[in-house]
Amino acid sequence: MTAPVTVTNWAGNLTFTPAGRHRPATVAEVRRLAARSPRWRVLGSGHSFSPLAATSGDLLSLEALPRVVEVDTAGRTASVPGGVTYAWLAGELHRRGWALPAMASLPHLSAAGAIATATHGSGDTVGCLSAGVRTLDVVVPGGDLVTVDRDADPGTFPGHAVSLGALGAVVRVTLDVVPAYSVRQDVYEDLAAAALVERFDEVMSAAHSVSVFTGLRPRPDGPRSRVWRKAVIDASPAPDVSVEPPPTWLGSVRADEPRHPLPGGDPAACTEQLGRPGPWHERLPHFRAGAVPSRGAELQSELLVPRDSARAAVAGVLGLAAELAPVVQTCEIRTVAADTLWLSPAYGRDVVGVHVTWVPDPVAVLPAVRRLHAVLDPLGARPHWGKVTTADPAELAARYPRFDDFRRLAADVDPRGVLGNEFLDPLLRP
Repeated sequence: MTAPVTVTNWAGNLTFTPAGRHRPATVAEVRRLAARSPRWRVLGSGHSFSPLAATSGDLLSLEALPRVVEVDTAGRTASVPGGVTYAWLAGELHRRGWALPAMASLPHLSAAGAIATATHGSGDTVGCLSAGVRTLDVVVPGGDLVTVDRDADPGTFPGHAVSLGALGAVVRVTLDVVPAYSVRQDVYEDLAAAALVERFDEVMSAAHSVSVFTGLRPRPDGPRSRVWRKAVIDASPAPDVSVEPPPTWLGSVRADEPRHPLPGGDPAACTEQLGRPGPWHERLPHFRAGAVPSRGAELQSELLVPRDSARAAVAGVLGLAAELAPVVQTCEIRTVAADTLWLSPAYGRDVVGVHVTWVPDPVAVLPAVRRLHAVLDPLGARPHWGKVTTADPAELAARYPRFDDFRRLAADVDPRGVLGNEFLDPLLRP
């Protein structure tokens, strides 16, 4: 344990001082800490913009647990420590000839942290990262080690898979894997607002993974966008593409130089583009594992709306360009397939995520976040748990049909609120 010290998240918008910081090197150490501490939380990679990991008690990091990966080739699963990053995990899987069906925009995230918040990539048929979980090994308050299985525990697994860290420390996770595959990435520029709205389904289905970026810069005909198309080129039974993508598409033009999602950003930080094929884990994320992701100086929000409200949501956000442009660095639009996980924003429905990277100024940004909510909330928006939101706890809970089930599960696992904090307590113990 280190002496008490102030902890700051990656973006620098949150600070807190835990009673102690711990880096247990074994699961047994995690269990001992969980047994003796009256209040504790687990910190992942620190990329959340909401105070999910904040605690005045003990703060645990799982990054020192032994990095042992076990692949079951017959069952097509990989068992991995919860504290490893997706970048490290992806490299290990690829070396053995295996892959994950999806990756988030940032490979820097810890496995357990990304799963706990339903973090996602993009793709019409691609679920959030939590949807690929088969089992979870969890150290619960009191120190017991329990295993929750997708097939064997259908009554509780949907609550454990996206847990917000409220059900314990995920020391090991078993994930679905597929044979390794290759991806090409092409960027198309100058897509008109009308084309994006009117042909939204065509845009988002153009490849295995599609992201649309706009700076929300006002124009008489609406903001223009760039489209990142990540196409699988060697998967069975059939790849996404069999011919070279066209030089123009829906009025946009294929970029002939690498691009960065944020205006003025250095493309050297991004995964390789220009259609050059490469391993799945070096194309599906937007950013390279060894580079600073995004810009670093920023705040982020994301609201996810039902897919059948996509056109209204996109048109509404583009219509806010004049209001939001002064505090927006970029806006990314993605799709996520439905799942059955209680606290996933994609629970029970395919969704479209409107993700905004703001300037790092909370005073200026919070009114803009409220404005974004005002446009998207009537469409049934659910905020990403790890991003900045102005929704109050009662509003958040009301948007999840199974939230009361999660409250009961949390009360059963953690009756004394050992894993609570100022963010979770109003949600779970209103």
